[in-house]
Order: sequence, then C-alpha cells, then structure tokens
Amino acid sequence: MLVPLMKATFIPRITRCPLAMTTRKPNFAPRHGHLPRELPAGAWAARPWVCILPPALATLLLLAGCATPGPLHRYSTSAESPAEIHDAGSDGTTASVPSFLAVGERLVGFAYDPFTDHFFLRLAPGDLIRVVDRPARAVKREFTVAALANARGGDLAIRPRDGHVFAPHATEPAVIEFNRFGELIRTLPLDTLNAPPAALAYDTLRDRLLALSGGDLARVTSHDLQGQRLTAVALDRDVALTTLAYASDQHEFYALLTRESAIGIFNEQGHLLRTLPLSAPAKPTSDVRFLDVGPRSFLRLF
Repeated sequence: MLVPLMKATFIPRITRCPLAMTTRKPNFAPRHGHLPRELPAGAWAARPWVCILPPALATLLLLAGCATPGPLHRYSTSAESPAEIHDAGSDGTTASVPSFLAVGERLVGFAYDPFTDHFFLRLAPGDLIRVVDRPARAVKREFTVAALANARGGDLAIRPRDGHVFAPHATEPAVIEFNRFGELIRTLPLDTLNAPPAALAYDTLRDRLLALSGGDLARVTSHDLQGQRLTAVALDRDVALTTLAYASDQHEFYALLTRESAIGIFNEQGHLLRTLPLSAPAKPTSDVRFLDVGPRSFLRLF
C-alpha cells in the first residue's frame, strides 16, 4: 500500500570526497559502520565540511578570520616624536603611523598585533589602552583595564592567536592578562621571578611568554601558559629595561642598547648578532622608548 508522505523532510544526498587514485574498485558502501578501506580512518573526521561544501565557499571559510604572514616590520615610538609610530620594513622601506596622542598624554607601554594589524598603546597612568588600526590610520577603540589602575605603566605583549594582552603586574612577579577588548582574564604569576618583569614579548611559534628582568646582566626568561619557567638567558650587552621584542621565525630578541644609540638584536643564547641605528631617513628616532616587531599581513579577512 502506498502511504502519502505528508510533512516529510527530505535530506539531499551528500556526495563524499573523491577517493585517492587507486587501481582497486572503490567500495562506497561502509560495512558494519566502518569507513571505506581505501581511506585512512581519520580522513572523514579531519575534513567533513570541506567534502560537502562548494569549493568557493570552503575556500572563503578557510580564509575568513585568518591573516597571511608577510615581511617582518619593526615598530618604535619615541619621546622626540610622540605623535608618530615609526614603521621600518625588512626591505628598507619606512613609514609613520599617527599615534593619536593628545597634548598631555604619555605612552607607558606598546605592542603590535600582527593578526589584526593593530597597535596597542598603553597610556599613563597605565590603565588606559588605545587601539590604533595601522592600515586605516585611525583609532579603533579605547578601553580601561581596572586591574591596571594602580600600575605605573610597563611594556605590553600580545598573543595573536586569541588576542590576549599581557602587562606587568605593578608590585608582584606576575602579569595581568586581558583580551583585545579589555576583559580581565587572570593574574598569572611568573615562576622564579622576584619582582615584576621590566618588559614583555611573546613567542608566537612556541606559544610562550618572554619576560625581561634586570640584574648584573639583563636576562630574558621564557614561561609557559601556566607561568612555569622554561628557559633563561643573559644578554651579553647592557640594555634598557623598558621594552623587549621577539621575532619568532628568526628566533631573535630586540632590545635598546644603553651604551650606544642602537637597537641590539640577540640570538637565543643572548649573544649580540648585529645592531640597527636609531634613525630613519625621514624622521630621527634617537629617543626610542618602546619597540615591537611582527610580520606584516598580506591578507586579512575578518
């Protein structure tokens, strides 16, 4: 007897991904709940949605929210030209981006987020964060972080994969962690430190926080996401305890040398590899206060 299908829901047949080239006759019917023998066991789970989406839509979803790394750029600020952020590319190009500092405002921390191509400026007394969109040359947003209210400032570091920002604690050997919009995440103690870190950077390749501390020789310690110390290295030149940058792909530290007007680039053993002058063809930056480095994104879709 034929029964009319009323209020029935029809599900279109889903075409599976084509099998790899093989001389065997493909077996498309799974037996006993198992996947076809020609495909590895994890193949369907690894890319189920790519198999059923049109290629153009799958490509857009893969690219959406992603940043494609480009050439390394070095960004610095100076007391001499507080209204500008100096941009120096690895190819020798230079440019400047407005910092939007008003009269009376003072920069006490700085970081660059390569994922969003935004600068994070920390303003005195230390709890105000201004986000500047580099390509648009405009202020993206501003917010205050209550946990930084009693701090006197300190360099910033950013974890690009989730936009978490780190700032030195005012009195403890720890960092304050918050997101790109100022929401407090936690206070993270840093193992083996006896005082607040002087400056911070982030190793995006190995997902670790880097802290600059003083002593007979300045040293950089690396910490995991629980604050446990992983490594420690002493820098073999005197550096200013104000700012630290790290180029993850090159495994190099950037710091300001105190005995010469230059930026020092150190390897992971703490040895000085080379120096960069604190000047640019267009604008001198002889009084650099903060610096950061990061790859310039070729493509960003958000």
